[in-house]
Amino acid sequence: MRDDRLPTSPRFWRSPVRGARFTSVLGVVLLAGITVVFATGLVSYAAYNPDLSPVNDTTPGKGLLGFYLFAWPTDPPWLYRLTQGVHVTLGITLIPVLLAKLWSVLPKLFTLPPVRSLTHGLERISLLLLVGGALFDFATGVLNIQLDYLFPGSFYPLHFYGAWVFFAAFVTHAVLRTPAALRNLRSLRAEEGPDGLASPDPAPPTVSRRGALAFVGGGSLLLLVTTAGRSFDGPLRATALLAPHGGPEPGTGPGGFQINRTAASRGIRAAETHEDAWRLVVEGRGRTVRLSRADLLRLPLHTSALPIACVEGWSTSDQLWRGVRLRDLAELVGYGAGEAPGVLVESLQRQGAFRRAALRDNQVRDPRSLLALAVNGAPLSPDHGHPARVIVPAAPGVLNTKWVARMTFGEL
Repeated sequence: MRDDRLPTSPRFWRSPVRGARFTSVLGVVLLAGITVVFATGLVSYAAYNPDLSPVNDTTPGKGLLGFYLFAWPTDPPWLYRLTQGVHVTLGITLIPVLLAKLWSVLPKLFTLPPVRSLTHGLERISLLLLVGGALFDFATGVLNIQLDYLFPGSFYPLHFYGAWVFFAAFVTHAVLRTPAALRNLRSLRAEEGPDGLASPDPAPPTVSRRGALAFVGGGSLLLLVTTAGRSFDGPLRATALLAPHGGPEPGTGPGGFQINRTAASRGIRAAETHEDAWRLVVEGRGRTVRLSRADLLRLPLHTSALPIACVEGWSTSDQLWRGVRLRDLAELVGYGAGEAPGVLVESLQRQGAFRRAALRDNQVRDPRSLLALAVNGAPLSPDHGHPARVIVPAAPGVLNTKWVARMTFGEL
């Protein structure tokens, strides 16, 4: 006879809310939502141009897991802002659903015997990987978007491989459980049976299952409202209190829009960015050209209206950037009009990742891609990349290198 005081006994779990139908509703929501989160995560990784190794690639040994990589486009210019905004916002919004789903199936982790058949064994293994992978990937994602790098190692490979483990377990679990979940949703009473989650001895109810679902939905809605605004323009920007850089804009004037890292935090000294000392080195086809800021200002200048969108899910509205086209800089070292290759961009910064970034030829040739010298009618501030920074349509923020010191054009 089982001891009802142990979690291996069905009578240990007495919540009247648990049940197959309650779990199935949450499972169907997660099936749709996590599929979108995973797909937009792959898209985000592709946007980093990770096969331009070793410059942009921070994830070693991808092997077959890099099958989906492609040359990231520059149109529409808000593409990365949309895909990464959906990835982060939807991921945050699904957290209450995920936690409720894990709570609803908690008794299954303690069922005896632990394996009843091959199918049941596969389901149990997938469940362990699913729970572990979900907690790991959602936790590292939340820490990353809040700029709290508490995890060991680089976020990119940890999140990348964690996502693949989680999604493989998720697909396995979905294949095994989706038919039963759909039957449960169609059934008016779906609480009995050998796999039922309903307690055989439920405690007196304090909330109905509909009330519990409404509570979970309300939590997700609250997270949506307090997160989504930093990815999209409009009145929701003021309500994005939980998003990175949430709340009002950080000041007014031409440079009154968000940054992630200041010049001081990257070790940029005022003396080396002073116009009398700073020179941009442009190399390619065996030629080297050194340009002062004054030299750059004498070249043909162009204006592009582009946002900055970061992996953390936040983005700015369109800013008016003015500077020299990247393809015009390629012409200075011998490339003809329309044949500009990719470019390796190096920063003055000495601390942190992405001191170098590579851009593909399609990004360099886009007429909106600039080495920006000014924004919104004023020279760049030190924290926005003075004396010069790259701005490219649809590129993740880390590829829009600040405090540029050297640009090397050539096949990457």
